[in-house]
Amino acid sequence: METRKRAREDASCPDVSQTPEKRAAEGRAGDVTSWDVEGVCAHLRVEGLAEWEGTFREQMITGKGLQHLTNLQLEKMGVKPLGSRLRVLHCFQKLWQISTKSMKVFNDPIHGHIELHPLLIRIIDTPQFQRLRHIKQLGGAYLVFPGASHNRFEHSVGVGYLAGCLVQALNERQPELLITKQDILCVQIAGLCHDLGHGPFSHMFDGLFIPKVRPELTWKHEATSVQMFDHLVRANNLEPVMEDYGLSLPADLTFIKEQIAGPLDSSAARAQWPYAGRSKEKSFLYEIVANKRNGIDVDKWDYFARDCYHLGIQNNFNYQRFLLFARVCEVKGKKHICTRDKEVGNLYDMFYTRNCLHRRAYQHKVANIIEVMITEALVKADPYVQIQGSSGKMYKISESIHDMEAYSKLTDHIFEQILYSSDPNLSEARAILQNITCRRLYKCVGQTTPEIHVNVTQKTRLDWSCEIANSKPQSLTVDLKPEDFVVIVIYMDYGMKGKNPIDNVHFYCKKDPTKAIKIRKHQVSKMLPERFAEQLIRVYCKRTDETSLEAARKYFVQWCMNRNFSKPQDGDVTAPELTPLKGTWRTDDTDEDSEYDDFSPAAPAAHATVNGSRSVKANLFPAQRENHS
Repeated sequence: METRKRAREDASCPDVSQTPEKRAAEGRAGDVTSWDVEGVCAHLRVEGLAEWEGTFREQMITGKGLQHLTNLQLEKMGVKPLGSRLRVLHCFQKLWQISTKSMKVFNDPIHGHIELHPLLIRIIDTPQFQRLRHIKQLGGAYLVFPGASHNRFEHSVGVGYLAGCLVQALNERQPELLITKQDILCVQIAGLCHDLGHGPFSHMFDGLFIPKVRPELTWKHEATSVQMFDHLVRANNLEPVMEDYGLSLPADLTFIKEQIAGPLDSSAARAQWPYAGRSKEKSFLYEIVANKRNGIDVDKWDYFARDCYHLGIQNNFNYQRFLLFARVCEVKGKKHICTRDKEVGNLYDMFYTRNCLHRRAYQHKVANIIEVMITEALVKADPYVQIQGSSGKMYKISESIHDMEAYSKLTDHIFEQILYSSDPNLSEARAILQNITCRRLYKCVGQTTPEIHVNVTQKTRLDWSCEIANSKPQSLTVDLKPEDFVVIVIYMDYGMKGKNPIDNVHFYCKKDPTKAIKIRKHQVSKMLPERFAEQLIRVYCKRTDETSLEAARKYFVQWCMNRNFSKPQDGDVTAPELTPLKGTWRTDDTDEDSEYDDFSPAAPAAHATVNGSRSVKANLFPAQRENHS
């Protein structure tokens, strides 16, 4: 290492792979804005412009002023020859170039031709990152949507690219933010590596498998993304490469990991400023990759566009408009990314798009049960599948999350590994996966919603299976057991549980772009949702013969009545002998299939009154009623 550095210093020409600030005298930090006057003069000497040292020293030019230096200012300072002014400007402009080497071009189906920094390419070309090629972005949804074959690899590349787009847009629009090229590189790397910790079939692994096989453990893929990033850097000896590109270690490594998973020190989470990688002056940088404040981040921008493209669903949100209007404003001593007030409607569309993707694809009833069946297979296989980790130690599937060498070998291929295994210990798991392959799936017998939010645990779902099995209608002769039922509880929201995420977004007006404001829901539209979260309860039956399924649907309707849940949509068809018995369900139907509706001129007079007074609809002329409908 020392020999390599000395060789570079002795070379007659400076090594272009080493950043100018790295080459500056006295070993100054990579952050140009931290240079004092002597640091600037040292850089002039390195660039062969020592003749102008005195001028810069006399004018007290520091690193913070270099980005704003112009040809006219240099002339006023006394740098008269045009050629000298151009040389000085060029030597300082290089400090803000992302790379002195050529960028690599990717042809992405979503973002077109994109350029990535050579350091990002070094990260991409590692086994730990290439592993993401073998993890489906949408897990079991690929077995429902034929086009949803994309993987975490291309999504991560897209997020790294978009992270660079946003931070560079802010830098160009507001140079006073003093965003350095180190900041830009760190944000791009965080975007690139934010999903390194995903397991087989993406969210199925941390949402279903780990909680079922290790209920005592609280585990999220974000924390493992940080561990895998550390392993990637260490295993591929990337620290010297990062330093060559101007990163300051370990501070920049800390900054990258904080963007992925939040504050690394849990005890500092309650502090006024819990982050160590960047100061409060750069707080807005933590809102680019994974925005904990309101969920508006480049991760969503990429998966909205990419998932919609592969699912064949229309994407109603255009991130390009956000890039055009994004700027940083100060709010209560912290700097936050804001957007124009006129964009508030587009942001509601963004979260509505997220909700639609969950309803139509991510929480598709068949995709859900396929992931449940894969989870059951992995649980049965867990004691018998061994993965070699560091120092030759062997780990179960559920234990591999503690050793990154073992975890890096765990991808979606575990499905085929079990399916094609001849190990008799895996026979039960193999039978479940064969049923999936042959489309012998558990069948959904109904969906309902609770009147109030219910805290649901693994035990709750098992208890509900017992309750459903005990909800046998008197007219039935088919006996079903608790193990015949599977209960799935789905949370649908706008990304912040029951809260409106737009309440945490700051906007600015054209008249004063420096002042941050909030825009409440009632200021936008009267047609926006009143609630921002709900629960869906789906019940599946493992017995798939028609007699058992018909009975299971009636069991389910009876259970909904007992629990005072909403009436299943097909309740009147699947269990007509049960649904009229519940008064609150009977009042759900107000029209009674009447020949006339409230808008018809021939409708009964009673339909035109509300609490004794004529309704708005009744006061309309006939033509107006037709348009109103």
